[in-house]
Amino acid sequence: MSTAEQQPEPSTSTPPDALLGPAEIRELAAVLGVRPTKQKGQNFVIDANTVRRIVRTAEVRPDDVVVEVGPGLGSLTLALLEAADRVTAVEIDDVLAAALPATIEARMPARKDRFALVHSDAMLVEELPGPPPTALVANLPYNVAVPVLLTMLDRFPTIERTLVMVQAEVADRLAAEPGNKVYGVPSVKANWYAHVKRAGSIGRKVFWPAPNVDSGLVSLVRRTEPIKTTATKAEVFAVVDAAFAQRRKTLRAALAGWAGSAAGAEAALVAAGVSPQARGESLTVEEFAAIAEHKPAQERPAL
Repeated sequence: MSTAEQQPEPSTSTPPDALLGPAEIRELAAVLGVRPTKQKGQNFVIDANTVRRIVRTAEVRPDDVVVEVGPGLGSLTLALLEAADRVTAVEIDDVLAAALPATIEARMPARKDRFALVHSDAMLVEELPGPPPTALVANLPYNVAVPVLLTMLDRFPTIERTLVMVQAEVADRLAAEPGNKVYGVPSVKANWYAHVKRAGSIGRKVFWPAPNVDSGLVSLVRRTEPIKTTATKAEVFAVVDAAFAQRRKTLRAALAGWAGSAAGAEAALVAAGVSPQARGESLTVEEFAAIAEHKPAQERPAL
């Protein structure tokens, strides 16, 4: 008996057994010959209550167009279809991508026309079918979570709200604030796009296979106004990358290569109102943007 059958939750649009429980997932995987692999970062959620909790935490609305990355066997996809107007799933795995539409039709036939599949690597997707997405909800593979998240936020600016399930350590980094010891490149870059916070924890037992680490939920709400700066995103991110490439050094030293010299780095920092003795982990995204605005002009070498 599935978890959804043991602890049914009321639904106005679908029967309580429409979601996948442990038995259904293992049976479906066996039929498809699917064995979750660490190489692909695959850990399938087998608890229906957990996926419904994720959808609730994501505050998915009836008018939302949700994009999901890495739907796997469809556990979260079905829960999203219960709540959203439309769901587009991006799946890289050939077998899983081929099987997902049939799973949707079999378990939620009334919603099949509200589902679209993009068979691709999420890092390569530049457009999605149907209306622009308003939300991103995903159980992201641990090994590519941060680049996939940042890429999706960058390419699809209509995404207003995001909720991702990632390795707990990654969740802590994404949601860290300046001064926190795990604050770093993912923290700053995520903050460029959105207001970020931890939104809960997920235990290991709701996955198959059970991972060796805990998972965390991260909520990202798109900034209504972009960071005020004359620097481009690429220019700001270049400062961020340089600052944390040598995070134990002072910014005067860490940014020397970026600025052309330590003296140039100090000049840019002072102009931006940042202490040359500070370290990257103490700066906000706005301060990184200010530094980027004051990058010294590079002198051309004499011929």
